[in-house]
Amino acid sequence: MRTPTRTPSVLGMTMTTTVDRSLRIGMVGYAFMGAAHSQAWRNAPSFFDLPLTPKMAAICGRNAEAASAVAGRFGWESVETDWHALLRRSDVDLIDICTPGDTHAEIAIAALEAGKHVLCEKPLANSVAEAEAMTGAAEKAAESGVRSMVGFTYRRVPAISLAQRLVAQGRIGTVRNVRAQYLQDWIVDPEAPLFWRLRREVAGSGALGDIGAHIIDLVQFITGENITGLSALTATFIKERPLPESTSGLTGTSGTEMGEVTVDDAAVFISKLSGGGLATFEATRFATGRKNAIRIEINGSEGSLAFDFEDMNLLHFYDNNDEPETAGFRRILVTESVHPYVAGWWPPGHLIGYEHGFTHQVVDLVEDIANNRNPRPSFADGLRVQRILDAVETSADNQSTWMEIPA
Repeated sequence: MRTPTRTPSVLGMTMTTTVDRSLRIGMVGYAFMGAAHSQAWRNAPSFFDLPLTPKMAAICGRNAEAASAVAGRFGWESVETDWHALLRRSDVDLIDICTPGDTHAEIAIAALEAGKHVLCEKPLANSVAEAEAMTGAAEKAAESGVRSMVGFTYRRVPAISLAQRLVAQGRIGTVRNVRAQYLQDWIVDPEAPLFWRLRREVAGSGALGDIGAHIIDLVQFITGENITGLSALTATFIKERPLPESTSGLTGTSGTEMGEVTVDDAAVFISKLSGGGLATFEATRFATGRKNAIRIEINGSEGSLAFDFEDMNLLHFYDNNDEPETAGFRRILVTESVHPYVAGWWPPGHLIGYEHGFTHQVVDLVEDIANNRNPRPSFADGLRVQRILDAVETSADNQSTWMEIPA
């Protein structure tokens, strides 16, 4: 979007010039996350008054036909098949990385060094070393005004943002106990194919990194505290799965070619928070009947909060100062205009859904870039989560050894 301005001409008259107020996006990846990010870039300026207008300049994917189909569906202006081409384009200001974890570090570091802002999906990387390199590149780029953010989108669910606000206001007092679960069931069927999320060399880890990373980030975000130590267990329930293509040479009893599952199916760990409280975490894709249940309960000295993403517009709040005859968990429908992000949407009681968190992410990122601020969650926040993921795996590999998390 260009904003007209008036400047004097050499003849004493005035002439119109323009200031470019667009933020031109190049996105790498076009599948599930690519679609979620695409609708966010497209919808954010329609509902929120942004200081910069996102322009969907280019989408990139190795399959030109599939990428072109997504481009046509969401309104991307052009298609590339090599992400390096996005870095060479002068009409791209920001690189949005929606690819598997094994590509995050290479793309993000190259983009930052090319002077492009970066939005990178979670988890930040597949290893602590990669996350450290990405964070170093982000901090160096920030010195020149180049910004970066990791996509822990659930922070932008209004009910979760409200929970964070209530904790920061002291409404539940000192945090003492936290229970966090992320429960799914989409690979319960042993005949579900072995695709990239079940391969360590691509995904980094299984349920732990895919969904466990979210609740690790959310607990630290809501409480404002860090996980300082933990002890963990992981399990892989289905050791082999049918290959989507004939690549492994392994054969199961049915004659179908099989491949080894090299990531965890479930992870559990106990931990200690920097404020002295205790927290338990559970991440599994084998919770039969649970589709996308992010359950977080935080108990404090003065009250408690409870949230379940499968009822994402609600936050439950208990105030320990209420009179005994009327005390109980309060059901808060988080749809009032005073609630985080909600003023941009619908009248009270008109619910929002999964996709809105991605739109709120765009809003925050655009505003931070326009105001020359470092966005949150930062790559340093992503590195913090990566260190916890690594500690969980190390503890589980060493039969539940207690792991201290470095500050």
